[in-house]
Amino acid sequence: MEFFKIKRDIPFMRHALVFNLISLATFLAAVFFLFSRGLHLSVEFTGGTLMEVGYTQSADLPAVRNTVAGLGYTDVQVQNFGTARDVLIRLPATKGVSSAQQSDKVMLALKATDATATLRRTEFVGPQVGDELAADGLKALACVIVGIMVYLAIRFEWKFAVAAIIANLHDVIIILGFFAFFQWEFSLPVLAAVLAVLGYSVNESVVIFDRIRENFRRFRKMNTVQIIDNAITSTISRTIITHGCTQLMVLSMLLFGGPTLHYFALALTIGILFGIYSSVFVAAAIAMWLGIQREDLIKASVNRKDEDPNDPNAGAVA
Repeated sequence: MEFFKIKRDIPFMRHALVFNLISLATFLAAVFFLFSRGLHLSVEFTGGTLMEVGYTQSADLPAVRNTVAGLGYTDVQVQNFGTARDVLIRLPATKGVSSAQQSDKVMLALKATDATATLRRTEFVGPQVGDELAADGLKALACVIVGIMVYLAIRFEWKFAVAAIIANLHDVIIILGFFAFFQWEFSLPVLAAVLAVLGYSVNESVVIFDRIRENFRRFRKMNTVQIIDNAITSTISRTIITHGCTQLMVLSMLLFGGPTLHYFALALTIGILFGIYSSVFVAAAIAMWLGIQREDLIKASVNRKDEDPNDPNAGAVA
């Protein structure tokens, strides 16, 4: 399915160096903010108090959030849990204050605004659990990276695997850089969004890589730059349809999903936008600079049946 078809190839690789310098500057800025400011970790990673509060009718989440914030807690997560009458509250750990003292203070304030509020349960999430979650998150990220590299190296060629991983890490680091610069809360849903972006971004790279391999079979006299330009141009319509539909869904979560989905959708939004950019101007360009060529992807002697009968250059010796 195509919205449009471009007859003349767009010379993307002609400007690859400029766009990659922009990518490098953005990447270095993200790394700088990660080291200078660090991530603003949520309760799951730092430890704190978890409270489940029940109401006799649907809870007013903004009112609950404002009540808890009025007690001096700035990093508070308030969301529905199971039903609209159940509320889950996550409070950051406070030095010198026990979990029981925190929950008593919050319940006193909540009952002052709604006498039907009842405490269902309260738990303390220790920093040791947070350390385990951080370690498991890094392991998950490493497993995804290794899996993608192995998959691409088997399906295509190691140069494509290296190019795709650099492009994907570029997207991930930039997402983390945004969260570090603006000090947005980094929680488990955000970590899930980062892992989702890895898979989503590599999918676009695979589509372009597959078209590059196909073009090497079809167009025997095109050089590598022309092959890559043609591959990117011929997949633009598909890119617009796929990413456009996905971005509409993510934007709907960002705008209407409320505070619970806000940072999750925000991470996905940033990742999708930079994923399109990196697949074209980072992954393809790095593969080009690594010296990808026809002999890397197909056998030296290509069968005649693999050639495009409409290609005027078909049949020429490579």
